[in-house]
Amino acid sequence: MAKQALAYFEDLRERNVLEIKKAKEEGKKVVGTYCAFTPKELIIAAGAIPVSLCGTRQEPIPEAEEILPRNLCPLIKSSFGFAITDTCPYFHFADLLIAETTCDGKIKMYELLREYKPMHVLNLPPTPLGERALDYWYHEIVKTKEFLEREFDVTITTAKLREAIRQVNKERRALLEFNRLNCHDPAPLSGLDLLKVLWAKGFTPDLSAGTAAIYQVIEAVKEQMAEGVYAAPPGTPRLLLTGCPVGLGSEKVINLVEEGGGLVVCLESCSGIKPLEPLIDEEDEPLRAIAAKYLQTPCPCLTPNKGRLELLARLIQEYRIDGVIDLTWQACHTYNIESYNIRKLVQGRAGLPFLQIETDYSTGDLQQLKVRIDAFLEMIK
Repeated sequence: MAKQALAYFEDLRERNVLEIKKAKEEGKKVVGTYCAFTPKELIIAAGAIPVSLCGTRQEPIPEAEEILPRNLCPLIKSSFGFAITDTCPYFHFADLLIAETTCDGKIKMYELLREYKPMHVLNLPPTPLGERALDYWYHEIVKTKEFLEREFDVTITTAKLREAIRQVNKERRALLEFNRLNCHDPAPLSGLDLLKVLWAKGFTPDLSAGTAAIYQVIEAVKEQMAEGVYAAPPGTPRLLLTGCPVGLGSEKVINLVEEGGGLVVCLESCSGIKPLEPLIDEEDEPLRAIAAKYLQTPCPCLTPNKGRLELLARLIQEYRIDGVIDLTWQACHTYNIESYNIRKLVQGRAGLPFLQIETDYSTGDLQQLKVRIDAFLEMIK
């Protein structure tokens, strides 16, 4: 039953391309996004469809490297490669892009992307702390609202914003409940199961249908648990994967962990739990509430980033974690430097084994990674 429910998400990205194409033919607008800091509530309130853009596969990177440096983050190169080769259907159908200043590499890449699509860039404050930071970010949210209104010739009303907030909060609640199924030991979901559902949410044009599908998975997994069926037997090492975002096409670390006899029971990154909490306050003034929620995203691009340490400490307890793997994509300096503090938290405060991995999307280091991950799992066992 759970497999059937999860199968809905297997080729959802491909199926949704047809839905996006149909929506475009009916006059709907599409907005491409790259990051968890982009408030999709604004896009929905503008009557448009928010879609995540491709950037988790190795295939378009060689073309990107003809323009971008080779020693650059693979996520940036993949995103740019998909755009310039017109091989990401979501980028193809996007009327415009909304991006954000999370790292220097992305900021400069966005300058080049402006040649392909109209773009609005949200400028993040350097720190998430204090009223001045929130005021600054609030005005960035207001400017984004005004940009969408101008581009699409619409008025984003308070009523539309409140309804969009309600819809997206409902999706977040569903995804949080889905993730929390793995607080149970033994865990009912593999890391790949988690990734399929979490990753697919960014490519879903019909938010209500997508949320309903998540709840169907939840009920199916609960039925499976009642029958004593789990993703791995009791005693399987329970791993938390933190660090840079992972998508289908760049899940090699998850695969190696689970092929080696471990189980990734929690994904902390911005392709996992990180952007789901907290929910937006549905009673507050909408734009201010949106600003307050998104500024709490515990990303290393903001300093100090105590929120990530607090989140990890809580997840380690809730998900009964046996070890933590910190994944850094090559040349991602913000995550790489922050790994020092993550190590101190995991090994010192939590007293757990810790492994940091720096890699890219290619398969060239699979054997080396397998040796390291197998040794890490053996240490936990």
